[in-house]
Amino acid sequence: MTTEPDPAPARRAPAGAAVLREDVTEAIRAAVLEELAAVGFARMSIEAVARRAGVGKTAVYRRWKSKLHLVLDLVAAFAVDGLPAPATGSLYGDVRALLEVMSHLLSHPVASAVIPDLLVEAARNPELADAVRGALLEGERRMAEGIVSEAVARGELAAGTDPSRALDLAIGPLYWRQVVVREPVAGPYLDELARSVVAGLTA
Repeated sequence: MTTEPDPAPARRAPAGAAVLREDVTEAIRAAVLEELAAVGFARMSIEAVARRAGVGKTAVYRRWKSKLHLVLDLVAAFAVDGLPAPATGSLYGDVRALLEVMSHLLSHPVASAVIPDLLVEAARNPELADAVRGALLEGERRMAEGIVSEAVARGELAAGTDPSRALDLAIGPLYWRQVVVREPVAGPYLDELARSVVAGLTA
């Protein structure tokens, strides 16, 4: 009669290792958004975030070492970095697609309630400024570079057209309307804005 060997004991986590529950992490992120919208970055505290999330301060500090790092993580989550440049086959179509992406981003509560405050704080905090620039500008700039490069290759734009000018013409009005004035943006407005951007770049 043969006997089977005893099963190997289950592996245990190292003693003292912290197991970070994802539901707690998400509750903290949600609390940060609410706290930023309510009091702004300067007045936000880890204690207030913990209370709003229903956790202890240690739960926050296990994940982020300061409120700055907490906010940097949150800002990075809304980056459009990595999104491919639109490829519709025309300058107008690409600009219109870019406006659609940016309008969707700016309609998020993070943009309307938090980004303006973070931009003010960024003027006083170089680390925050770098993170905000990286999350909110670098991805858009790369998309604009792709759009302009393809339009130049098709002969729709002159060589040397500045992608930053395209971004200014497209995103400036959207930011003003959606974040500053807080007026709704619909398809017809984006259509007209796209035509205006193309006219400005080709003039």
